[in-house]
This record gives sequence, C-alpha cells and structure tokens, in this order.
Amino acid sequence: MEKAEKEAIRRVVAGDRDAYRVLMDRHYAAVFRISFRITGNEADAEEAAQESFLRAYNKLPEFRQDAAFGTWVTRIAMNTAMNLVERRNRDLSVYAPRVSDEVAEGTVQVASHRAGPERVLLDMETATLRHAAMASLTPMERTAFTLRHMEEVGMAEIAEALGVPVNSAKQAVFRAVAKLRRALEPVAGGMR
Repeated sequence: MEKAEKEAIRRVVAGDRDAYRVLMDRHYAAVFRISFRITGNEADAEEAAQESFLRAYNKLPEFRQDAAFGTWVTRIAMNTAMNLVERRNRDLSVYAPRVSDEVAEGTVQVASHRAGPERVLLDMETATLRHAAMASLTPMERTAFTLRHMEEVGMAEIAEALGVPVNSAKQAVFRAVAKLRRALEPVAGGMR
C-alpha cells in the first residue's frame, strides 16, 4: 500500500475525517465502475458506491493493512452492489413503469439523425436483450462474469472477492457465459 494511503488511514483513524477524501478520490472511479457493472444502472451504482465508502469509513479502524485499501473497498462495493441487486429483485415496485418512461399522447419522438429507424429499433432490441440476459444471472454469476470478462480480474482474486473457492468462482463464470449465450443466441444468429 502506498505511503500516502497509509498516512490517510492513520489520520482518519486518529479522528481527521477530511483525510478520507484522499482515499475516496483515488478509488471512487473503480468502485463506481464495478458497482455499475453489477447493478446495471447509474443510480443504483451511485448508491452502492456511496454506501461502500460509508461502510469502509466505519470499518476503517478494523482494516488490516496487509492488503491494499483499493482491493478492500472494491470487495465491499461488490458485496454492497450484489445485496442491492438482490433487494431490488425482491422489491417489485422497482419494475413498475416510471412516469417519465411513458410517452404522453401527442408527444412526438424524433429518431436519431445518425441511424435509420430500422437500425434504431434493432439497437434498442439488442440492448433490451443484453439487459435481460444480464438480469437473468444470479448476483454471484453477474459479479463473477463482470470481474472476469469486463474487468479482466484473475480467478483467484474473483474467488477471494466472492468469498468462495476458486472452483466455485470458475463455475459461476461458466454458468454465466452459458446463460448469456443461450439468451443472446437470437442476436448472434446462433453462431458460436
């Protein structure tokens, strides 16, 4: 761990709350990115990232400095984001249509100037299929897949972050890939 981070942690534990800004500034982008990839939307990612840093702040006196602060707070973020996704899945009101998503009568929607109507429609259908495919994964599968194929994290680190054996992490990635292939087969045209 860097000297500046160790010093910031020491100052926070000693009571200097402003020193925590150093840690947040250095790691917020990575925490937000992993939270976004797990939750699938910006608002939930923001909530998960903020909650992760709050939890890390409250647990900072217990932090063993044999690991990097970035690794530790990222693991907190993954758990927080997975818990948020599970909570959202249980809360059916999240899936109710929002008022802003509904098109009012008489409203004119203008198509993109860059693409024709067919391309816009196909892009929307593809995006919908991708989101549905990712949503069909369990939180563990989504996290394992995201870490492996989007963040390019090694299997040992994924297993450690998920708190499971390496073989379980490999299985989660394998199941996620298989589910995504099946779900996205219409888009890929059945190609392997």
